[in-house]
Amino acid sequence: MYKIRVILDVEEDVIRTLVFDENNTLEKLHFDIANAFGFDGKEMASFYTSDNGWNQGDEIPLFNMADVGYGLSMQTCILNEVLPNQNDKLIYVYDFLAMWTFYVEVIEKSEEKIAETKTILSVGEVPSEAPNKVFESDDISNDFDSDFDDPFGGFENIDDLDLDNI
Repeated sequence: MYKIRVILDVEEDVIRTLVFDENNTLEKLHFDIANAFGFDGKEMASFYTSDNGWNQGDEIPLFNMADVGYGLSMQTCILNEVLPNQNDKLIYVYDFLAMWTFYVEVIEKSEEKIAETKTILSVGEVPSEAPNKVFESDDISNDFDSDFDDPFGGFENIDDLDLDNI
C-alpha cells in the first residue's frame, strides 16, 4: 500500500491524501485523484516524472500517443514501477484547457494490502476555476555577445546579396 499526498497548485491549501494499491496503474490513480478533487475524470490528463525540486520530466499521457506501436501511457504504467521509493514525485496535469496542476508524492509505503483506494485526509476546497498559469522563460538575451563574427559578411538584407554571380 502507498500513502500518496496530492497537492493542488492553487493559492490556498487544497490537499488530499490517498491510500492506494501500489500494483494499480497510473490510469487508476488518475481517476482516483480526479474523484478526490471533485472532477469527473473525463478530461485529458498527463503525469510527468519529477525530481525532488518538482522539475517536470518525461510525460506519461492518459492514452498511448505513439503513431505506431508501443508508447508510454497511464494504462501501461504500474505505480510501484514509476514510483518505487518513498518521497518519489510526479506532477499531474488535469484538463489541458484549464491546466489544473497537482503535486503527487509517495509519503509512506507499507506491506499492508487494501481492497480499494481511500481518501484519508481532505484539506481545503477546490476553487471554481483553475488559476491562470504564467509560463515564463529566463531572459537569455544578455547571454549572447553582440560582437560575434557574422559568417555571412554583414549582410543585413537579402537585397544586398549579389545572386546573379553565383
